[in-house]
Parts: sequence; structure tokens; C-alpha cells
Amino acid sequence: MRALRLTAWGEPATPTEVERPVPHGTEVLVRVEAAGLCHSDLHVIDGVPGALPYRLPFTLGHEVAGRATALGPDAEGVTAGQRVVVYGPWGCGACDRCAAGRDNYCDRRDTLPWHGVGLGRDGGMAEYLLVPSARHLVPIDDLPAVQAAPLSDAGLTSYHAVAGLRPALGEGGTAVVIGVGGLGHLAVQILRATTASRILAVDVREDALALADRSGADFGTLVRADTARVLRTRSGGAGADAVLDFVGTAQTLELATGILRPGGELAVVGSGGGRLTVAKPGVLPPGFRLSLPFWGTRAELAEVVGLARSGAIQVETERFPLSAAPEVIGRLRRGQVRGRAVLVPD
Repeated sequence: MRALRLTAWGEPATPTEVERPVPHGTEVLVRVEAAGLCHSDLHVIDGVPGALPYRLPFTLGHEVAGRATALGPDAEGVTAGQRVVVYGPWGCGACDRCAAGRDNYCDRRDTLPWHGVGLGRDGGMAEYLLVPSARHLVPIDDLPAVQAAPLSDAGLTSYHAVAGLRPALGEGGTAVVIGVGGLGHLAVQILRATTASRILAVDVREDALALADRSGADFGTLVRADTARVLRTRSGGAGADAVLDFVGTAQTLELATGILRPGGELAVVGSGGGRLTVAKPGVLPPGFRLSLPFWGTRAELAEVVGLARSGAIQVETERFPLSAAPEVIGRLRRGQVRGRAVLVPD
């Protein structure tokens, strides 16, 4: 079968012919129908030796949806032919958090040579994917795979981040979304579907603001010298109750803390290399709380799928054949992908 494999750090991923896996024990073989591509894949491809614990080679792809086609003799909880999305942050499988479906916060994560499917373990940018256990599978029923695959990271991570901020976002509250890309446009929709807050969006691209508008934002603005003042005015003057930063650069973190009201909530999802420094009073909003949400729980993925099946959220996607993956990776690097790029087997 064809698979997009990472064989050397800092080198392009290579389309390769590999053997189709055979499931044993609790394993499930999934025929891939769609696999999302995101900036996390770029970070992995660009990694330097020793920066990540992963062992080469492995197949990329951590947003995966498809159909269970073969089951190991001990597999339970899924039937052959069932359409599923893959819960991606595979943990150790033995700690209390993994047992509760919270592999994203596995107690042994720092000791594992992987972070999940396509992140140190073979992923879904291939014709077939071997999943170690059916506990990593969530049914999608009739939801199109091109919609379902991005829900496993872009949707789940956004949902998990919003869930942590929801207590701060009651009637009349204001949420600001910085960075309206693959995750950000879903965060806007999830905020609209699950909170009563006013939603403000920020980006450096006009087309991203148009996407924010289609996703249900109440207001969008480009990053300019007066952006903080504009957003504070739009929030009623006091500042935002919650900010979700899907970029994470020094510039966006400065903007986020500059528009956050005292006692507000900041969730940093982006990995742009920015830093927050705890310094003298007045530099950061007093009483603010910081979270660094990572992926989400299996139960939350089921909830995200439910939102998508109800029509409350819809992923803006661009669809490409798996054979075009190297070209699509280049487009993603150049910022030429709208919403989420999704690869489908040829």
C-alpha cells in the first residue's frame, strides 16, 4: 500500500510502498477514507535529531477517518464495516487517565517514544491504518470522512480549549479568537454552539476574517497598531473574558494579555514560540489564568462528532489526493490552504 513516510529529520516526507498491516490481539485495521494535514505535521517534518522522542521511520497523519475492515481476535467495541474517526493522542493505555479516555494527559507521556497516531506511531496518510485498540475509535455513522477526519485534532483541540473557558463565558461575555485557520474557524463555531458569548476574531489575512465571518464571529479585525484598543471597545471597554490564541507568537501573546480583563482566561494552543514572563505588577492582567490545552478526551471527540452530525459545526476543507501530499505540504507552508487540507487515498 502507499504511505507518506518520514524517513529522516528535516527532509521531505516520502511516498513509499509498504506492506498492508495485519491486525493481531486487540488491534483494528482501518481503511483510510480521509486524513487531515496541519502545521503540527510541518513541525514534525522539520524536527532536528533529538528534539522529539520518535523513532524513524513512520507514516504521518494524526487526523484520520475511515472504515474498520479487519479485527484482531481480541478486538472489542467495534464491528467490521463500521465507519469511525481515530482518537489520536495514544497514551500508555495503562494509567488511570488512559483508562478514563484521557490519553491526552497520560501520566507516562514523557516516557513514551510517541505522542499518538502519526506522531511517532504509523499514521493515516496511507491506504490503511493499524489502530492498537478499538478504544481509540469513535463511530461517525453517515458523517463524511472529509469532515470527520479534521474533527480528531482541529475540532477536538478547539473543543477542549473552549470547554476549559466555558465557565467564564456566560451571557454578555466576550471571547477573542486569535488566528482563524484550521483550528480557529472551528473554535468560532464551537463558541457559537456552546456559549452565549460575543465572539471577536483576529488574523493577519483578509480571507481568514472572511472565514471567521462565515463561521459565526460577531466581529473580525486585522492585526494593526490599534487592534487592542478596537477589541477592548468591542468588548464593552473592560476587556475580553477569554482569549484563545491559536498562533502563540510573541506578538499574539502580547495582544492576548493586552486585551484580557482582570481575572480573565487565556488558552494558548498555538506553538509559535512566544513567551510569557511573570514580572512586576502591571505587565500581565491581575488574576488571569493561563491554560495550555493539549488535544482532548475521547468523550469530547464523541461530543464534537455529535455537533458535526447535528450541523452545528462544519469544517472548511480543501480536498487533495494522497499522491499530491508533497505539493500540499508546500502549499501549507506558504499559507495557501483555506481551512483544513484533507488527503484522500487515490
